[in-house]
Amino acid sequence: MHTYLRALSLSAAVLLASSAVFAAPPPAQKAAPGTLVLVFRDGHRQAFNLADIERVEFPTAEPTGAAAPTAPSRGRFLGKWEVGDGNGGTFYITLHEDGTAMRTLGDVKGKWVYANGEALITWNDGAEDAIRRVASRYQKFAYKAGKAFTDVPDNVTNARNTTSNPI
Repeated sequence: MHTYLRALSLSAAVLLASSAVFAAPPPAQKAAPGTLVLVFRDGHRQAFNLADIERVEFPTAEPTGAAAPTAPSRGRFLGKWEVGDGNGGTFYITLHEDGTAMRTLGDVKGKWVYANGEALITWNDGAEDAIRRVASRYQKFAYKAGKAFTDVPDNVTNARNTTSNPI
């Protein structure tokens, strides 16, 4: 009887050990390159192909007055922009890191600031231009001397940063 109990105990121990191995979840698979894996609090995982993701947003309770999360960064505006003149022609606006600006139309200098996701340029001749992202492209909004950036623009044209790798 003693041998029978010993064999029964050993069988039970082996059975419990094997069931623990088979009941454990399979080891987590490594994500393939080009995927984003989210691990939820309950432990389940979900993978997303990066080619299918446009952006990741982390909503906040209230805007703090800073640029919206989808607004381009200040560095995105640095460089040489090809813009329309409002009459079918083009010219260039160059925005420098130090806040200075240069316009080839009339060879005018100015200053620019980054505010609310836009480049706001004030020229030495009194005119003002704003470069803004509108949907998936950029546009230049032109304001004659004496107007403000909140007024109706005198013209709106396409704008394209010709710098190869804006920040």
